[in-house]
Amino acid sequence: MNKFDQFTDWAIELQSLAQTGLTYGHDKFDLERYQRIREIATEMMTKKTGLPTKKVRSLFCNDSNYPTPKIDTRAAIFKNDKILLVKESDGRWSLPGGWCEINLSPKENCIKETKEESGRNVEIIKLIAVHERNQHNQPPYAFGVEKFFFLCKELGGMFIPNDETTAAKYFGINELPELSPGKNNLEQVKMCFKAKDDPYWIAYSD
Repeated sequence: MNKFDQFTDWAIELQSLAQTGLTYGHDKFDLERYQRIREIATEMMTKKTGLPTKKVRSLFCNDSNYPTPKIDTRAAIFKNDKILLVKESDGRWSLPGGWCEINLSPKENCIKETKEESGRNVEIIKLIAVHERNQHNQPPYAFGVEKFFFLCKELGGMFIPNDETTAAKYFGINELPELSPGKNNLEQVKMCFKAKDDPYWIAYSD
């Protein structure tokens, strides 16, 4: 399901074409044209979102090489039928996780991000799902993101204050706090509860 309007779709397509052209083009005049197309796409998104041009450029036109989706990993950790969430700097809560680093597999990244954000050491039990972010989360991003949700077992550790999160706490399904919708919504957290309780769970992929 496409959550973008036609105007945004056009801007995204222009940015993708420009990025590909800048990656594989050689003629200096063509490169200038591709750069201008990228600038037009930025101007369109600036007009659409009302954000400063510098911010739009960093979010929308910050990639190089052929445009491909980013990977985001999220850990579902349970104790006494409660799920571990971390408190973001804006006061909302999310499953521990973050962008996958270039030298780490999704599993390795999930373990690393969980340690950094929640202080917990974990073992990966199984893959719950791979979600195409814009089919599930708001606000939609102008670039692709594949979200990997892993069921994890806590091995120990405790929360340590850090630059990304201010607390870590376990919550029952009926006592969830305000979630950070761009990182995980209620549908996704409930999915993790279902995966925990189903020994025959089959990983879902969009």
